[in-house]
Amino acid sequence: MIKSKRQFPDLLHFASLIEWKLPTLFRTRAKIARAVTIDDLAKIAKRKVPKVVFDYVEGSALDEVSYSRSRQVFNQVEFTAHTLRDVSKIDPTIEIFGKKVDLPILFSPTGYTRFMHHVGEPAVAAVAQENNMIYSLSTMGTTSPSELAEQVPDVRRWFQLYVMQNRKDSMSVIQQAKDSGFEALILTVDTPVSGIRVRDIRNGLTIPPRIRLSTVFAIAMKPVWWLNLFTTKKLEFAAFRGWNKSLVELAAAIFDPSTKFEDVKWLQSVWSGPVIVKGVQNLEDAKELAKLGIAGIILSNHGGRQLEKGPVPLELLPLAVKEIGVDVDIYIDGGVMSGQDAYAAVAMGAKAVFVGRAYLYGIMAGGERGVQKAVEILKRDFINTMALTGARNITEVQKIGAKLRA
Repeated sequence: MIKSKRQFPDLLHFASLIEWKLPTLFRTRAKIARAVTIDDLAKIAKRKVPKVVFDYVEGSALDEVSYSRSRQVFNQVEFTAHTLRDVSKIDPTIEIFGKKVDLPILFSPTGYTRFMHHVGEPAVAAVAQENNMIYSLSTMGTTSPSELAEQVPDVRRWFQLYVMQNRKDSMSVIQQAKDSGFEALILTVDTPVSGIRVRDIRNGLTIPPRIRLSTVFAIAMKPVWWLNLFTTKKLEFAAFRGWNKSLVELAAAIFDPSTKFEDVKWLQSVWSGPVIVKGVQNLEDAKELAKLGIAGIILSNHGGRQLEKGPVPLELLPLAVKEIGVDVDIYIDGGVMSGQDAYAAVAMGAKAVFVGRAYLYGIMAGGERGVQKAVEILKRDFINTMALTGARNITEVQKIGAKLRA
């Protein structure tokens, strides 16, 4: 029997293997630095913010089937892998409206961002600026277009619009976006009425949060979040200053159930830049919008937050690309929780993808630092998948493609 040859331990070698780290007072920063996936950031976020805040981000409509289906379809993607290619240099950049962005991943418009973190929308826009990405500001944002332009002047910024029941209100925010240097307008069309979000109803969600007995316990559990709320400017909708009723009441006041294709034409007449329509959920509507000459469409089920049991955007994507992809930029959102999800959509023909929950988990976890970590994770995954499939640029990603397994 052969035995190992024993020797006296090499203590210096042993010491070199030990990674010495001093304890840190900034435990959350350390946790964010160690995060490997977006889900890791979500777990940190859940411990940092009150339940009503986390539920607003994570939840969707009714039984939350639509969002679940979106995630399931991404799990059904199968990639084609080409080997023996020189992938020492990977270029994930694309051009959008004549300007280069470093990654085909855009920041979705999300409402109430200062609800998740006291800095709010400017923190996300700052990360977009730092990484040469595009940030979309929501009509339901807690920062106005002019405030965002003042605080983060060099970020490429798009403005998301709901056509309100009073067209003068719509024109007011459109003009502010125009005066503040926003380059494109995103019209959201899947909200003629608000979806039924059970978590928010049960939590009694309002902006600003109302002080109830349950709130006192929430303050005790998340004191830092509440301290930031009380010691920074009033939390309110930038476009609806002074509103202090429930989100359901607000939605009923601003979402216009009479919005039609003619309103898209009206918007094109009052906005000189690109108009993108978000919330397209069938091929017929996509074709009709293409006839109107819009710059782009976003295949979206609103993150599963509007129509429950609606179509899954990723399943609709190949059909839309085939029918109108030559004439219109096609984007997609809903359930994109990794760079590999983003790669899948781009490989199936999307111009780029929008992410919402992914960066909101980051901002809840640690503000601007958490959003930056989310971008790093998404970019790492995307570039890694490019290399493993043999794609050196976005043209090759779409040439190689991807498919959904039955």
